[in-house]
Amino acid sequence: MICYGVLLGLGTKLMKRREFITFLGGLVAWPLTARAEQPTLPLVGLVSTGSAAGSAPRASAFRKGLSETGYVEGQNVTIEYHWLEGQPDRVPAVMADLVRRQVAAIATPGSIVATLAAKHATATIPIIFGSPEDPVRLGLVASLARPGGNATGVNSFSQEVVSKRLRLLHDLIPKAVRIAVLVNPNNASSTEITLREVQEVAHTMGLQFEPLHATTIGEIDGAFARLARDHFDALFVAPDAFFNSRGVQFATLTAREKIPGAFSDWEVVISGGLMSYGSDLVDMSREVGVYTGRILHGAKPAELPVLQSAKFVFAINIQTARTLGIEVPPGMLSIADEVIE
Repeated sequence: MICYGVLLGLGTKLMKRREFITFLGGLVAWPLTARAEQPTLPLVGLVSTGSAAGSAPRASAFRKGLSETGYVEGQNVTIEYHWLEGQPDRVPAVMADLVRRQVAAIATPGSIVATLAAKHATATIPIIFGSPEDPVRLGLVASLARPGGNATGVNSFSQEVVSKRLRLLHDLIPKAVRIAVLVNPNNASSTEITLREVQEVAHTMGLQFEPLHATTIGEIDGAFARLARDHFDALFVAPDAFFNSRGVQFATLTAREKIPGAFSDWEVVISGGLMSYGSDLVDMSREVGVYTGRILHGAKPAELPVLQSAKFVFAINIQTARTLGIEVPPGMLSIADEVIE
């Protein structure tokens, strides 16, 4: 009886031990199972022809816009960044990969090249653009009020203000006659519109202009060598995502060659450029983020009207003006939105 009781007690203990081990095994396995059952976060592909460093403020604004709709990177949405560093030939492959993986949305703030490539690559995945040109004319949407397809976003009017930017440059430097117009031939649409707008306005102000081309960092350096050699009076830079991301390079080169420059993005002026006039591209990126969040919540691009960017910024860098020996008229300072000391 004693031996049997001992054995019975041991058996009970062994059974409890097995049950305990099974219980522990369940605790170990449960989190693994739970993780496996967690839904995959929606993936947003953000594509820009600019650089990562130069586009950092706009990327931050995009995330801010997403957060306004309740989406926070790493918590309930994943953002995959593609900075193409002024190499538009990479865009088709990037878009093909995003489409193959069926991402939740493709955001292309400020890059017409990327937007057109996305539109060509997919008719189903939502595309949220920030377009400096008329999206109807580009074939991105049927109309601003009723886009009617898989794309919508913000029209930032960067091209429409080319003539005003040139007039402001002329008002700031009335003695400037020979103007170099820097364009990116890889951005064919921007190049065409910029040169046409400049040509229409330049002759009314008695200006002579000559196009210079640059598609890479090295070619920007080469353009400035030409500026110095041919003694241009001023530089007018076309609106372009790659150019906008090269603010520090432009500021350094304009200071070295002592040539005043006019830009579309006021972040270049913060870096040391002389002046800019154009849409607030940071705010535009935030609006693209808001629309992306709304679409992730279930809104249809076809039913979201294209927003019209109403925020424009005229910026002057006073310190750069002093370095170049330019006296900024008080009237221009009074209308400037941003004066960088």
